[in-house]
Amino acid sequence: MIFRRFFSLTVLLLLTVGAPAGAGQGNLRLDALFQALRATSDESYAESVEEHIWDFWLEHPDAEMIRVMRTGVFSLNDDDYGSALAAFDRVVAMDPTYAEGWNKRANAHYMLGDYAAAVGDLRHALMLEPRHFGALTGLGLVYLALNQPEPALRAFDAALALNPHLVHVRRQVDTIRSQRLGFLL
Repeated sequence: MIFRRFFSLTVLLLLTVGAPAGAGQGNLRLDALFQALRATSDESYAESVEEHIWDFWLEHPDAEMIRVMRTGVFSLNDDDYGSALAAFDRVVAMDPTYAEGWNKRANAHYMLGDYAAAVGDLRHALMLEPRHFGALTGLGLVYLALNQPEPALRAFDAALALNPHLVHVRRQVDTIRSQRLGFLL
């Protein structure tokens, strides 16, 4: 079973080697990974495919961009949201077409409680990469924080349509739907 998963992922990656590189979104290499993600029922394999998708989203041809992104991510992980926001502000200024920069900046805005800015950045990320299930999940979380369960549900459902293996998102959807049923009864 492990060999089969390894072989399948290796074949997927080899099929994508000749595709043009970019800053993640719109990258032809992602198409095969998204197809594999939706087609598999093997959770370990799905997790590996998802990690590869995130790797592509984080790709950027500019080494300075990667350095600034890393700084922002480390700041987010250290709960230093102001520094993270400053780093991600720089990222989106350096390359406004880099979807992951907008997604990460939305994370910092969310953590700082600036939900309107987070929604704006997430929508921008989704305009650049409509398959960004991370941005859709983030959008759902922002709408939950704003006590808007219907738009949250739509965002979570869209994320699950792209990546049906998002267990925490599925739990959120189930909770929202059961609460909605409770209000109807």
